[in-house]
Amino acid sequence: MSRYTLLPFQFRRTEQHDVLMVNECGDFLFLPDHAFERFIRHELPEEDEHFRRLKSHLFCAGDDLDVALQKTAARYRTRKSFLRDFTTLHMLVTTLRCNQRCAYCQVSCAGKDASLYDMDRETAFRAVEMMLQSPTKHPKLEFQGGEPLLHWEVVTAAVAYAEQLAERMKKKVSFVLCTNLTAATREQLEFCREHDVAVSTSLDGDACLHDACRKDRQGRGTYRVFMEKLALARNILGRDRVGALMTTTAFSLNRLKDVVDEYVRLGMDGIFLRSLNPYGFAAEDAATLGYSMEHFVEKYLEALRYIMELNRKVFFPEHFATLLFSRILTPFATGFVDLQSPSGAGISGVVYDFDGSVFPSDEARMLARMGDRHFCLGNVKTDDYREIFGTRLKRLTSGACLETTFPCAFCVYQAYCGTDPVRNYLETGSEQRNMAHAPFCIKHKGILTGLFDMLRHADDTAKDIIWSWITGNADLVKRPC
Repeated sequence: MSRYTLLPFQFRRTEQHDVLMVNECGDFLFLPDHAFERFIRHELPEEDEHFRRLKSHLFCAGDDLDVALQKTAARYRTRKSFLRDFTTLHMLVTTLRCNQRCAYCQVSCAGKDASLYDMDRETAFRAVEMMLQSPTKHPKLEFQGGEPLLHWEVVTAAVAYAEQLAERMKKKVSFVLCTNLTAATREQLEFCREHDVAVSTSLDGDACLHDACRKDRQGRGTYRVFMEKLALARNILGRDRVGALMTTTAFSLNRLKDVVDEYVRLGMDGIFLRSLNPYGFAAEDAATLGYSMEHFVEKYLEALRYIMELNRKVFFPEHFATLLFSRILTPFATGFVDLQSPSGAGISGVVYDFDGSVFPSDEARMLARMGDRHFCLGNVKTDDYREIFGTRLKRLTSGACLETTFPCAFCVYQAYCGTDPVRNYLETGSEQRNMAHAPFCIKHKGILTGLFDMLRHADDTAKDIIWSWITGNADLVKRPC
């Protein structure tokens, strides 16, 4: 029997008669069945090639156990480095009013004249002050709605106040405006240019797909006016300061290639193929808009393979796959809330609702709009930073760690995945209940299985494409002129 110590890892037997092994640092190996059996029985000779790979990737240690543990700890700290800056993203809901009524609206937005749902300046300023108490030196203030353009005076006031306070505190605030763009004016977009405010908008595909769900208050499609305003925004801000997101519904699930083609046609810098969230109008009309998560995973992977082939000719990343590939192939943390443990809710992002209520995530705010305020952390008008981000958030976070949650703690993908206590609560009635059959788990497990299959069979060009996405360096792939 060989003398070596096994270090913590999870594993999954594959259909290719080998075993996928992933350790606490996120390093992975495929090991033949016979070698795996010998390894766990301490019968694998130390001169064996498989043993050398296992040891170099910190799946085991010999006499150098102390050194191996120090290396593991250092890499684990790197993977959890998102905790150091604490809450970086602060989302300010300036109004619930909206000039559109999208079929899947997650917050059930109010009509454009319902001023009762507007945030006042005092509340906005209190939220900005709370944001700047976070330890991060580079907070991000994201304006959401509703449609924030309909309450523009509070947006401009919050930007000016944040800039003023940040300069005094030697911090640098970045700004993002989440808008459907259809109400945008030249003056508003010029303000965004002057204050370096990036724009994040929504595009569901071509005219047919976009107009199927994204309609104005009179029930008319918005694609035509959106295209006009997109061109205006790009002209004023530059293409690199205007991004778009899509939401997959039953109308577009079988046409994801068409959605990708529309994004490529418009010169977008990539696409994030997002599944439907079960909140607001989307929950009310699930029978029309929804689909099984198994079906989404199937169509997502089909579209991803299409995007990979496109990338042999043009640089065009799929952003969710990029996040996952980065977690698989590098030791570094990613800022995506859904892929963090402890949960990124409240730690990586927080939402200030129009009335000053504070929620750990946008999903928690959506849940409150559905009548359940279980996750409300407090209010900027009555509670201080320590109360909101101390006791109440600590209680939420303590039960939102994959490493201590069954069966997630034993899942081979634990190092790459995250936990969403809000989504879990909505789907199971508990923040910590077994999620093995929940849509959140089905999605991540299915996609990660697909990505590992891609990595296993990737040729040199496919590997270069993946690394070009991770690094943002399009030149890593040799493409025809």
